[in-house]
Amino acid sequence: MISSEIYEEIISGRATRERKSAVCSGTAHLPGAERAELLAVLAEDADDSVRERAGNALIAQPIEHFVAALQGDAPAAQLFRYCGHHLTDKPPVAAAMIKHWRCPQEFLLRAAKNVPTATVQELMDDLDRLSASPMLVSALAHSASLTSDQRQQLEELMRITTESAAAFAEAAAAAQEDKEKRLSLIQRLSRMRVVERVQLALKGNREERMSLIRDPCKVVQRAVLQSQRLSEREVEGFAAMANLSEEVLRLIAQNRKFRKNYTVVRALMMNPKTPLDVTLHMLSSVTATDLHVLTTSKNIPDVLRSSAARLERQRKMARTGEE
Repeated sequence: MISSEIYEEIISGRATRERKSAVCSGTAHLPGAERAELLAVLAEDADDSVRERAGNALIAQPIEHFVAALQGDAPAAQLFRYCGHHLTDKPPVAAAMIKHWRCPQEFLLRAAKNVPTATVQELMDDLDRLSASPMLVSALAHSASLTSDQRQQLEELMRITTESAAAFAEAAAAAQEDKEKRLSLIQRLSRMRVVERVQLALKGNREERMSLIRDPCKVVQRAVLQSQRLSEREVEGFAAMANLSEEVLRLIAQNRKFRKNYTVVRALMMNPKTPLDVTLHMLSSVTATDLHVLTTSKNIPDVLRSSAARLERQRKMARTGEE
């Protein structure tokens, strides 16, 4: 019998005692991940003998088999329970558990304590799931590998109180010329918790994103830039706005997709609020025309202006040498 049929029999509870014994002994010749998952299922079997044999076999399974099983589309609940009770001290298992949306809430905290920083960041980048799961946010806050920036964002997501409507007044005014719409937007935003504003940033309209890009919470700003509805024209506009935070401009510059748009690059270079380390790094990608503009601009830092002038001279010398 092929392994998929054995798998279905065990999962559905229709397997014979002989089939169960074959899985426990290894004679069923299953892939490692499948056997680990089925052993976890059989470790809760009604038959005492099967439970004992499955439990003993589980102890000998390589960690990578559990990790692979947890990365499946729909791991059995028994697999989560076994790993949650016995293997959350293993970082690869903890990471695989907490990254799966089916992971029971009771095991989130145990897993979060042992996940590496890279896994935390991967989860932080999935703001849709994060803002919709308070338990996951709370669990990640207990991770021993949090960076200071990650901790700040999680604390923002855990806030229960809402900021004053005044925090959004300027942004809403810029987003809407219609007074009634402006007041309505301010009122709505002022009543929202951070997690609700993250959801709105991800799924809202242009006017809402224009306001939320100036939200005092970094995690909301990040959500705007992660929105699937965000247009290139909007990003171009953000890159040119001198009243955005340096954090937002840095996030735009770090996004490879955004940097492929030269209009975005030029706007960041001309924006006096863009961090100097960002503009100096991008200086070599600027066209000759824009480079010359930078050499005469009074709105950018002196260091950037002098660096632009030096690069312009170097390019001229290189062209002269070629000729």
